[in-house]
Amino acid sequence: MKVVNIGEVVAGSATDNPIFRGAVSVQNIIGESTDEFRVIVVNFSPGAVNVFHTHTFDQVLYVTGGRGIVATETEEVVVTPGTIILIPAGEKHWHGATRDSAFEHIAIMPPGETSF
Repeated sequence: MKVVNIGEVVAGSATDNPIFRGAVSVQNIIGESTDEFRVIVVNFSPGAVNVFHTHTFDQVLYVTGGRGIVATETEEVVVTPGTIILIPAGEKHWHGATRDSAFEHIAIMPPGETSF
C-alpha cells in the first residue's frame, strides 16, 4: 500500500515544458517506479493551457480546483471541481485554465507514462 497526502508533495515548475503555455506546476504524487500508476496533480495559473496533443494510452483527469476547459478538435467543455474526464488513446485534445480562474486537476495514467 502507498498513502500520499497531496498537501505534503512539493510542486515543481513545468512552465519550461513545451507542452504548456503559461505558468504551470506539477506534483508527482505516485509513479516513481515503472510498475505504479502515474498520478500527477497539474496546477494551471489563470489562462495557462497545454497545446493540442495525443497519448498512446487512455488518460483520466479529475478536476479538483478552479474552472478549466477540456477540448477536442470538435468540442470544448468548461469543467469545475468534481468533474471526471476520460480522454481515449489517440484523441487529439488540450486542457487548461479559463482566462479568469486558476485550474487544478489530477491526471491518472498507466504505469511508466510521463506525458501530461
